[in-house]
Amino acid sequence: MSTRTVPLVIGIAGGSGSGKTTVANVILERVGAERIAFLPHDAYYRDLSTLPIPQRAKVNFDHPDSLETELLVEHIQQLKASNPIDLPIYNFKSHSRTAQNIPIAPQPVVLVEGILIFVEPALRDIFDVKIFVDTDSDIRFIRRLQRDISERGRDTSSVIEQYLNTVRPMHLDFVEPSKRYADVIIPEGGFNAVALDMVVARVEELLVGD
Repeated sequence: MSTRTVPLVIGIAGGSGSGKTTVANVILERVGAERIAFLPHDAYYRDLSTLPIPQRAKVNFDHPDSLETELLVEHIQQLKASNPIDLPIYNFKSHSRTAQNIPIAPQPVVLVEGILIFVEPALRDIFDVKIFVDTDSDIRFIRRLQRDISERGRDTSSVIEQYLNTVRPMHLDFVEPSKRYADVIIPEGGFNAVALDMVVARVEELLVGD
């Protein structure tokens, strides 16, 4: 049982398709989902419902400005203060924030996952543990292609176009440089059992105090 009075805040970053969600799921499963408030950065994309639909698709969703990071920071601070929050729900097909929210109660662990979470100093400084999932670019692209087609209603040509125009350049400009802020770098994400064992063990230690 946790003896911490302030939640442990963990950030998991890495390129699109690197395996961040897999690592997050391992932590949720092994540390206990009932002890974790999970906040994906993707939920905080800015609402584009006021823009015409053709313009929404032209927005650079891999640039830090596309995310309402200030709201995420506020939500983490609220959870650290033992206050519940309402997690936004984003519709990736219409590029708009829905009217629904997911209520999130304070927990001993706050787990945040996203490609750009180590880019913003105000967000980066909140994390007690910073994990970067490092995976080869070809593997990341294949995973993104499969995800965007199956989960986000995209076609192959649009995924490739977005990857070349924004995903890859923004990865090189923002995501890759942010790796230097990580406390732990996990090669190959969820397939690295040794690294995951070490991370989970360390989280458990921090929960009961060093």
